[in-house]
Amino acid sequence: MKILIAEDDRNIRKGLVEILEDEGYDTLEASDGKEALDLFKSQSPDFICLDIMMPGMNGYDVCREMRKRHSNIPIIFISAKSEEIDRVLGLELGADDFIMKPFGIREVVARIRAVTRRYLSTSIKKDVFIPFKMGDLEIFPAELQAKRGNYTIDLSLRDIHILITLYKNKGKPVDRHTLFQEAWGVDHIPNSRTLDQHVSQLRKRIEEDPHNPVIISTVHGVGYRFL
Repeated sequence: MKILIAEDDRNIRKGLVEILEDEGYDTLEASDGKEALDLFKSQSPDFICLDIMMPGMNGYDVCREMRKRHSNIPIIFISAKSEEIDRVLGLELGADDFIMKPFGIREVVARIRAVTRRYLSTSIKKDVFIPFKMGDLEIFPAELQAKRGNYTIDLSLRDIHILITLYKNKGKPVDRHTLFQEAWGVDHIPNSRTLDQHVSQLRKRIEEDPHNPVIISTVHGVGYRFL
């Protein structure tokens, strides 16, 4: 999924880019309202993170223009403005959520995942992200979750892409380059250490015994495999 981040504060914008790219999203950056609209028209993002107070054209006006062209695209307002009227106006304009500055990483991730779930459950992408099983683990891609019995495991979009790639190649070794391209994208430079660290963290959440994994096994010198 491609997310457009419209925020005039460079540090906040770069922070959001880092958080969202770590989750597995592709990002577009805009420093003002006009640039945001231009990118919206030319790049067709799947999701918008929209600051309210921006130079030239505020977030409310940008949201109105976006809604004229795409009535269902998910939009989260991100702003330092705290008055209740601003929340109400933002939601009346069709925003899916409203995050106040300053915010924590966990809050942003939780809200982004929640809106992503709603988007995937109602879009044509749900036909791509169909549920599947890996051993005793049930994966629900559109919900960004896995379940083992009554236990629910939250997953990132990147986790989902890794699991889908391994599942589609069941029994076959998947090399690190392929996994990196599927989960990070073609614009990222492959980095084995980054992939291995991510898989290690993923195993801690989905494997009953991360030290003896049965869902994501290591194929030494190649990559990983789901048997």
